[in-house]
Amino acid sequence: MPTRTEKARATRRRVLDAACQLFTERGYGATSVRRIAAAAGVAEQTVYFTFGTKAAVLAGVLDVAVAGDDADVPTLERPWARAVLAEPDPRRQLHLQAAGAADVLARVAGSLQVLRAAADADPAAAELLTRNEAQQRTVQRAFLAALAGKATLRRDLDRAVDVATTVLSDHSWRRLAAAGWSGPDWVGLSAGVLAADLLGTPPGTSPRTPG
Repeated sequence: MPTRTEKARATRRRVLDAACQLFTERGYGATSVRRIAAAAGVAEQTVYFTFGTKAAVLAGVLDVAVAGDDADVPTLERPWARAVLAEPDPRRQLHLQAAGAADVLARVAGSLQVLRAAADADPAAAELLTRNEAQQRTVQRAFLAALAGKATLRRDLDRAVDVATTVLSDHSWRRLAAAGWSGPDWVGLSAGVLAADLLGTPPGTSPRTPG
């Protein structure tokens, strides 16, 4: 029999799944907490008790989309991020960064589009967007600080983070995906741009592959 904690976690995930679908289909402004509760099969008060606000529900949707699950494990402690940090070859590290970003963006790009639209009219959503962008910079800063220990970067760390967060952005992902680019094609382009800008690697140079 499920424990109380397991039941609460299942309820939370059901609410997030329902909210993700509604936000994507109807938009943030047109989706009420009452509608989310009905779609999830729970009382409206349960949503408020679990999350507090509709913006917090959207924050939960983003967290699950970024991670790929609802486990309470920070991004930098995830296996893919640890692999990026531990990779000794600089070009290979950038390829792993781009590949990790592709996996995340495939899940989260739609929710980020919802958030950006909501941020124009909702202060809580605008604050969430600012926090999300700061978190992206924190992750990329950790990756690039590790990269700087393996190679001489052509930019200082702040500018390197600017470059990485721009290249590995949901804007880039959505635009090229809409134009028919595959995930591997996007990874190859992004890793190549980062290597050329940060390391001075000639465009088209492939990273070393393990083995």
